[in-house]
Amino acid sequence: MAATCKTDLRAATQFEFEKLTRLIATIDAATALKKGEDDTSIKDVIAHRAHWIGLFLGWYADGQAGIPVFFPAQGYKWNDLKRYNRDLRQRQSGLDWAAATALLRTNYDLLMAFIDATSGAELYGGPMAGANNAWTPGRWAEAEGQAISAPPPRRCAQCSGRCRNVFPRPLRSVSRVPFRSVEV
Repeated sequence: MAATCKTDLRAATQFEFEKLTRLIATIDAATALKKGEDDTSIKDVIAHRAHWIGLFLGWYADGQAGIPVFFPAQGYKWNDLKRYNRDLRQRQSGLDWAAATALLRTNYDLLMAFIDATSGAELYGGPMAGANNAWTPGRWAEAEGQAISAPPPRRCAQCSGRCRNVFPRPLRSVSRVPFRSVEV
């Protein structure tokens, strides 16, 4: 069930991030960089998660500034996610495992700072500016926090499912200006 207050949002976001960090702490760089059957690595998924947190923070900042909000990004529509994600993997191809995990940590910290700096009324008092739907900023933030460690539908292709390495589901697509994310 979705959080409906700032306290629950903060707790859920922190819980999900801690769960994910415990999991990825057990993955070495060589394993994280191996490509699976869909040409995606664990590193790609972690960098992808970090990027989507940044997208949310940007959407929020743009909406608050009254400038156009592009969902999911300028030049893409929701039905272009496969292309967007492929393009994102290409842009992030130079990231190594340490950089991907650092980016996730940085953007998680920015998300938590956003939650801490935003009042409960701002988070849950009405739809997010520029979103053109009924979701509140708190609901959007939670979607990104949950996306950090969404349950996986499949196991690592390199070992036929015997290892503990998992590939999260493709993201559901979902700030204040000071909370702009780090981008690679």
